[in-house]
Amino acid sequence: MKKYNYFDIEKKWQNKWKKEKVFESNELLDKKKYYCLVMLPYPSGDLHMGHVRNYTIGDVVARFYRMQQKNVLHPMGWDAFGLPAENAAINNKIHPVKWIKQNIFRMKKQLQNLGFSYDWSREIKTCDPKYYKWNQWFFIKMWDRGLVFKKNAYVNWCKSCKTVLANEQISDNTCWRCNTNISRKKLNQWFLKITDYADELLNGHKQLSGWPKQVISMQKKWINKTYGMEISFTLSKINKKIKIFTTRPDTLFGVTFLVISPEHDFIDEIKSYIENYSEVEMYIHSNRNNILNKDKTGIKLNGISAINPLTNENIPIYTSDYVSVEHGTGIIMAVPAHDQRDWEFAKKFNIPIKEVIKSETNFVDISKCAYEDVGILINSWQFNGIKSDEAVNIISRWVEKKGVGKKVVKFKLKDWLVSRQRYWGTPIPMIHCKKCGIVAVSEKKLPVLLPEKINFVDGYGSLLQQNQNFINVKCPKCGIDAKRETDTMDTFIDSSWYYLRYCDINDNIVFDINKVNYWMPVDQYIGGIEHACMHLLYSRFWYKVIRDLGLVKHDEPFTNLLTQGMVTLNGTAMSKSKKNIISPDEMLKKYGADTTRLFILFAAPPKKQFNWTYCGLMGCWRFINRIWQLLDIVNNRSKKYVSTNNDDIIKKEKIKLLIAMHKTIKKVTEDIKKELQLNTAISCIMKLVNILYSYRYHSNDDGMSLKVYESVILLMAPFTPHVCEEIWEKLGHKKYISTYTWPTFDENIINESFVELPIQINGKLRGKITVSKNAKECDIKSVVGMDNKISIQLQNKKILKFIYIKNKIISIIAK
Repeated sequence: MKKYNYFDIEKKWQNKWKKEKVFESNELLDKKKYYCLVMLPYPSGDLHMGHVRNYTIGDVVARFYRMQQKNVLHPMGWDAFGLPAENAAINNKIHPVKWIKQNIFRMKKQLQNLGFSYDWSREIKTCDPKYYKWNQWFFIKMWDRGLVFKKNAYVNWCKSCKTVLANEQISDNTCWRCNTNISRKKLNQWFLKITDYADELLNGHKQLSGWPKQVISMQKKWINKTYGMEISFTLSKINKKIKIFTTRPDTLFGVTFLVISPEHDFIDEIKSYIENYSEVEMYIHSNRNNILNKDKTGIKLNGISAINPLTNENIPIYTSDYVSVEHGTGIIMAVPAHDQRDWEFAKKFNIPIKEVIKSETNFVDISKCAYEDVGILINSWQFNGIKSDEAVNIISRWVEKKGVGKKVVKFKLKDWLVSRQRYWGTPIPMIHCKKCGIVAVSEKKLPVLLPEKINFVDGYGSLLQQNQNFINVKCPKCGIDAKRETDTMDTFIDSSWYYLRYCDINDNIVFDINKVNYWMPVDQYIGGIEHACMHLLYSRFWYKVIRDLGLVKHDEPFTNLLTQGMVTLNGTAMSKSKKNIISPDEMLKKYGADTTRLFILFAAPPKKQFNWTYCGLMGCWRFINRIWQLLDIVNNRSKKYVSTNNDDIIKKEKIKLLIAMHKTIKKVTEDIKKELQLNTAISCIMKLVNILYSYRYHSNDDGMSLKVYESVILLMAPFTPHVCEEIWEKLGHKKYISTYTWPTFDENIINESFVELPIQINGKLRGKITVSKNAKECDIKSVVGMDNKISIQLQNKKILKFIYIKNKIISIIAK
């Protein structure tokens, strides 16, 4: 047999798949659909092994269900807007369109070289006006429904990216993309009311049994529904009230000061009453660049104080960086005896500490730390002696009765800030008119196109602001001169609904509802856990809005989610920006696509992190060669059964091989179907190949080796499709193995126990057969009739009686 020439084999089958459109999908009502999707990549220019892992996992799933005779949709596209392209344009004096186009060309070629079974007829690019037109259409629909608004707000500002970031895009006070420390700025920005869907986003988790528990937990913590009270404190000498939110009304009698977030507008409202306002203002400005300062800072607002609505005590008011304007009301009541953060602040600023909860078991010295556990109320008037957890509801009712507070529900989740001060994104389709205010662009005028002629100059901020032809327009309502919005949309909008666009590439409407409802929801979604509180949350919100527009019928977009482990290099995630990528090109050239695919899947479980190593790559290469060489070995084994003195031994070995085959089919099927344990599935196939190699009875094979070998090739097809297609063809099959039916297992064979039965003819032992203990008499007769040795003994004789004593003996009387 010829040597395994992976280069020729892989090119041959990639060309055949492409020419015959093997993986293109259509809506087939007589077939069950299966939608497999891996998060679309940013076209950075090169795949690395992290990409290869993700897409190979997805391809195995798609190929498996295709062989399970499902109607599979497995598309691919490009998340093509964003800062890297714009920065490349600025640094290299190249237009983003050109930069993106050449990167997509290269990465698409790499994906095709790996043999992924994508339906390329559904390819999308989010920077294509035919795509982002519908971003704008959705934006206007949300505007009409009151889900879009613009307001002045303190925002997270990345000085490196020169744009704002949503809360979800901040990690440890740094930009999610470039790791630059962020600061705070007050800007007029666009928001989407994701908070209107907060409850539904939480309740929807009940439908997501196929999602990792960790992702669900992360989203719950991010949304963070909290029950508490909103209580009004009156400012002394001023006819104004200040509202705080608390989950601990049981500590109201221990309040010794209030703290306002430095970003709260209320400070500006009362600035004329603040005697040291110039110092307060200086503190606020200096604080914006240090929003996560671990060493608590603050300043007292002299000249004003608040009145505790329960005790009528005057308490001071401070502003401090440890209070966020986005949490609660942005103002807290401070109880230093029972909150460690308040305690630390009180100690630093020498504020009284009043104990109102005492431990039932241990003495706690509140001069040394706060007591935050459950206890008995003290110094709390008529509530003394009540357990603090019981006092929460008792005091809440009392506060409501007094008319100074009410029970409320708050969320940590804040509205999604979606405007960006950059060029390379979807233009926001809104116009600012002095007479009419903010007016949406007419749907007939969509898309609002990005101007192609732009001066890519670093340091300018939003490049659209310099393009007067783009900015100056007529108001669509009144016709007077107006200004176009120059902010662009957050690129997470692009990826919030792209999975729907794959279902129907349509220039005239956003998508065909019938086609979308055929394919949706996505059956298996694959991507990184780092998207738990960004893309995965935004997509769920967007999908629910689309449902409320009457365009989809389901509540959730993704039924099952796999968050694969990262591929790291020396412990750091591979990234082009970090210059630590391992390109697949070297391995494709040296070992081929099938070996590269097999190795990245076999090296570690899909959910676990894989620290890159070349160790094991050669082993995968050798294994594929062993499968290749088996083709000649199996073909050389006899297709007939010739009786020998070792008949009984041969039959036992055949049975062992048959059981091993069925066990392997079951294990591989379940590993893929239930847990996506692809590495253990591969390991199981390797064991079956070893058993097939060690099967010794070549001259009495009777086609058993071929049967097992074909099962091996079918099982390997999703992992190593090229070599399996080639072998399948050489075995005489006309149909692509990629669309062939997946092998089935017989549970009875797997669970069977066997017995050796002596066969007597006219009272004399003439042979033995091995059969299932559960075999029926008619099956036993068939087995005896096929036994060559017994057939010779009964030649020219008439069977008078066939006696079978179950699992003990067979007795034949013949004449």
